[in-house]
Amino acid sequence: MTVIQKEITALADKEYQEFQSKLIPNIKSSSVIGVRVPALRLLAKRLYSELPPAQISRFFDSLPHKYYEENLLHSFLIEQIKDWDECITHFEQFLPFIDNWAVCDTCHPKVFKKHTDQMLIKAKAWIKSDRTYTIRYGIDTFMTYFLDKEFDSSHLELVAQVKSDEYYVNMMQAWYYATALAKQWDDSIKIIQDKKLSVWVHNKTIQKARESFRVTDEHKEILLALKIKK
Repeated sequence: MTVIQKEITALADKEYQEFQSKLIPNIKSSSVIGVRVPALRLLAKRLYSELPPAQISRFFDSLPHKYYEENLLHSFLIEQIKDWDECITHFEQFLPFIDNWAVCDTCHPKVFKKHTDQMLIKAKAWIKSDRTYTIRYGIDTFMTYFLDKEFDSSHLELVAQVKSDEYYVNMMQAWYYATALAKQWDDSIKIIQDKKLSVWVHNKTIQKARESFRVTDEHKEILLALKIKK
């Protein structure tokens, strides 16, 4: 085993391994060691400060990884990088190797938030990919960075153009619009009223929004009336 694999394995929890494996059914349970995310984040911080840069680079280049936790650690090490160019280079090298929702949804380097102009360009490209988790991360980018002060109603139309048969793309789409309904109701409700989403995403968006504490009771009633009956 590599030095980094040994570090990860030392944190293994068998019961958690069984639990986590069930949450990510599309990867082999044998690839899950069973390490909790907070422990991996702490490990990433320590390794990034202790290991020589050349060793970190070798780990970044050793794709694809064998274990799920190696992918998580990879993303958390990327989060430690403060330089935009270096960070986005390593992230885009890693992005095609992401093969599950859990790794996809956890990588949010702080430097990304400081470069929203560049991130918007990247997000527009990612949602046009033919890779499930690249598309998912692109939609996640719109949700994470572009539903508050950086919001533009045109983003809603861009994400609506994504058409996929992949569950993990469609679920992220629904999550995005449910969050948009909570934060940008006046613009977002038009997407639902105009039926611009697939039936599944449309109804899942309504379900998730109606489950949200951030959506008013009045708005929930409006959404219920807009549900498409199959």
